[in-house]
Amino acid sequence: MSDSRVPRPRRFLVCEPRHFGVQYAINPWMQPDVQVDVDLAQEQWQALIRVYRAHGHTVDTVEPVPGLPDMVFAANSAVVVGGRVFGSLFHAPERRPESTHYDTWFKAAGFDVHRPESVSEGEGDLVWTGRYVLAGTGFRTTREAHREAQEFFGHPVISLTLVDPYFYHLDTALFVLNDDNDHNNIVYYPEAFSPGSREVLQRLFPDAVLATRDDAMAFGLNSVSDGRHVFIAPQAEALASRLADHDYIPVPVDLSEFHKAGGGIKCCTQEIRS
Repeated sequence: MSDSRVPRPRRFLVCEPRHFGVQYAINPWMQPDVQVDVDLAQEQWQALIRVYRAHGHTVDTVEPVPGLPDMVFAANSAVVVGGRVFGSLFHAPERRPESTHYDTWFKAAGFDVHRPESVSEGEGDLVWTGRYVLAGTGFRTTREAHREAQEFFGHPVISLTLVDPYFYHLDTALFVLNDDNDHNNIVYYPEAFSPGSREVLQRLFPDAVLATRDDAMAFGLNSVSDGRHVFIAPQAEALASRLADHDYIPVPVDLSEFHKAGGGIKCCTQEIRS
């Protein structure tokens, strides 16, 4: 095994999709007339949890709440760096009540929670790289929230502008392969970003793995890496092959029912970094 491909145990927070469904449309993927197979969604979600645990990761759960179908997308609830929780303020009114329930969980678990004053959708748009926070804007999280996150964490926050509504959150267009400072790297789909943001990413990550639109549309960028294993949508076959060429081990996990709401593996996974 390459020294740069050593897995690190993670702690994840998830929410069972007991009340999951597409009941409104707040992104291009959501069509309320499309039926969700709730039983299949449960099976797929349970399979993800089993895979995480089989790879040595800790999984905590927050209780789902009736009437909040998108609460399953735990990544949007906060971003946690160094044990500090920067919570969420959702853009869509339908999702705003989720923040209170996640804040309650974090506080009960012993964390202090900062509730942002500006619209901010957690790890959906705030991605910790190990050195700084990459921060998406353009559709959901605001630049004001980026500044607020920098003041809160005391780490540099680098704003990136998203331009394609299908990739409305940063975690649909980019994910971190390795957050070790010595081997920091990412995967991203360049055309999801403004020209200036693409230049920033090229400068920061000259060795990044580049994805295609097909990869992104298959939710291949909504992946989770532990530094060695990449939990990825099986539909993103070409991207998985390129990752294998870079000595990562793709671990396919099918969350296709969640694609109907514009979410995937990462959307369902909040990482708690102590």
